[in-house]
Amino acid sequence: MMSERLLEVKDLCTSFFTYNGEVKAVNHVSYYLDEQEIIAVVGESGCGKSVTQMSVMQIIQSPPGRIIGGEVLYKGKDLLKLTTEEMRSVRGAEIAMIFQEPMTALNPVITVGKQLTEVIRAHSSMNKKQAWAKAIESLEAVGIPDPEARMKNYPFEMSGGMRQRVCIAIAVACNSKIIIADEPTTALDVTTQAQVMELLQDAVDKYKKSVLVVTHNLGLVTRYAGRIYVMYAGQVVESGTTEALMTNPKHPYTVGLLKSVPSLEDERGKALVPIDGAPPNLAALPETCPFLPRCKYAAEKCRSRKKPELTLIDAETQHYTACYVELKEGLKDE
Repeated sequence: MMSERLLEVKDLCTSFFTYNGEVKAVNHVSYYLDEQEIIAVVGESGCGKSVTQMSVMQIIQSPPGRIIGGEVLYKGKDLLKLTTEEMRSVRGAEIAMIFQEPMTALNPVITVGKQLTEVIRAHSSMNKKQAWAKAIESLEAVGIPDPEARMKNYPFEMSGGMRQRVCIAIAVACNSKIIIADEPTTALDVTTQAQVMELLQDAVDKYKKSVLVVTHNLGLVTRYAGRIYVMYAGQVVESGTTEALMTNPKHPYTVGLLKSVPSLEDERGKALVPIDGAPPNLAALPETCPFLPRCKYAAEKCRSRKKPELTLIDAETQHYTACYVELKEGLKDE
């Protein structure tokens, strides 16, 4: 018998109701996250990655946004049925979120120490002295040198990488079971990106946490994530183990993402292959496959049928794809 999932999102739908109509930002998205696991949600900007996670945390701005369907099961309990007060006790204490831009996630006019201790005290029974010690311990855990002195710094006195470490320290300090990292390496140099990803790996190995990484960089997460969900136009178009998606992608969009990532194995001077066109208007989604106008593998059945459903193609690797065209193995290397 399969053990209960730590987090399971089922058929989640979130829309923004605007003057131009209903924008279906999250369109029947499902995924799961188990204990001590790293998974990744990847895709272009505007594909619904971040809005999906903000829906899980119930921090969608309303109006115009509204969660209109689905379930978010955390340890078997549907978070969407919790009251505002009950959900507030889940955020931080059970599920922590590292936001995309640490300069806006951290208050620029409040010291790092005060922000850390406020969060710790909000989710524990610690007094000020205990929370201060815990905050220093958390900064030290994420590799910030001289953490006691850094507690007195303001965020603008730190580099982007340091600010991102502070955000990770906040997530670690609260003893949350899940860390959702929304584009945690945006605007960071490649060396710092690797360091941030190693910190998230440490959170799993040392602190027994589970991590969900949201990113547009497929190449960044392949070393760390066990499974990957590829999103396009507000829906999951392919998912499976990292090895399955990297070695045998079955959706043309995943193929395009892989071709757009540079590789050390490529010949010197080899040009990257962009994905032509632009994502569809989420306020006027077509009835056919949303990737159809950009797909160079499209067949007649793609144009005549309604959009394909996510279908299991390999039970062993839990490989799902939403595509009518059967792509050959190794197609990404053509």
